[in-house]
Amino acid sequence: MAIQIVDEYIATLDGWKAEVVSRVRVIIREAAPDAQEKYKWAQPVYEVNGPLCYMKAFKNSVNFGFWRGVDLDDPLGLLQGSGKKMRHVSLGGMDDINETAFTDFIQQAARLNLELGDPTKG
Repeated sequence: MAIQIVDEYIATLDGWKAEVVSRVRVIIREAAPDAQEKYKWAQPVYEVNGPLCYMKAFKNSVNFGFWRGVDLDDPLGLLQGSGKKMRHVSLGGMDDINETAFTDFIQQAARLNLELGDPTKG
């Protein structure tokens, strides 16, 4: 059975990874209530005028990433990556969730998408 919705994705995850994805999902919904939740590219994706953030579980971590990551203000230095646009936070458990910083990242990303358009086009 192909995964079609985020609830199905979460159901496939082991213990702490399911908890992390579920908690970050709540933070995203609260920070960007107008964001559309989708399952694309084998991961949960949240969109406001194009994709703004995603979550992807791996063997030992969950990545919480942003299409416009290089453009986000990150005073704590949480964002990782070396590509031209995208950045992510690598989460190894519930203690790695920084609700204040994540809320700020999400709101910045949504605002940038509204101002600059879909980050996948152009």
